[in-house]
Amino acid sequence: YEYHGQCDLVMMSDPKFADDLGLDIHIRTNIVRYWSYIKSVGIRIGNDILEIEGTLDEDDAEPHYWINYEYQGDLDDIAGFTVTQELPSVYKRQYKIDLSPKYPDQYILVQLFKEFVRVQFHGGEEVFGNTVGLLGEYSTGKTFARDGSTVMNDFVELGDEWQVIPSEPKLFHEITRPQFPQKCIQPEDPRGERRRRLAESVISIDQAEAACAQLKDPLDIKDCVYDILATQDLDMVGAF
Repeated sequence: YEYHGQCDLVMMSDPKFADDLGLDIHIRTNIVRYWSYIKSVGIRIGNDILEIEGTLDEDDAEPHYWINYEYQGDLDDIAGFTVTQELPSVYKRQYKIDLSPKYPDQYILVQLFKEFVRVQFHGGEEVFGNTVGLLGEYSTGKTFARDGSTVMNDFVELGDEWQVIPSEPKLFHEITRPQFPQKCIQPEDPRGERRRRLAESVISIDQAEAACAQLKDPLDIKDCVYDILATQDLDMVGAF
């Protein structure tokens, strides 16, 4: 989606997940010029909290995670759901939370590419059908406000609506600004600045499209092209 503010946001929440264990997924975003990216993600299932972030150092092969606020603590599972790690290359890593004990063959995947974090959900309506948050309603894709009935089509308003508030769980090991009631930081004139920057890009749209042509999913291709143009880094295709 097109939200480019900087703050802690509710990506997904479902208090009834897995027979009332509950699920909360928060993301912490960071602004770079006129766009933002997911810097870290916090995942709560039951009484366990897993926080994961990437790294700017391409030579840093260390895993950067906190389990129940302990840096690089023992990470075999979260609330009984097995967690496995893979390191395809120095600057790529992924964490898979296997939901099979409750939802066979379903899982949550956190992928890291350098400092960028991506969260994917592999599961049907039985798993994620009751979730609320930035990702919207599972069955329709509609993006609702916190009241559950107001549809929000403006992405800036939607992001501000789902900023983490004090009554929600603390999923990150440290507090960074802004925190509610401070508003999310917005890039200056994001649409106008984005158009100007893209017009001045060293990497062209044709080059970005050629780099992303190897991907099969049309949505991945679209996201890949955008990410390459925004970061001016052809290697971003490796994030997909």
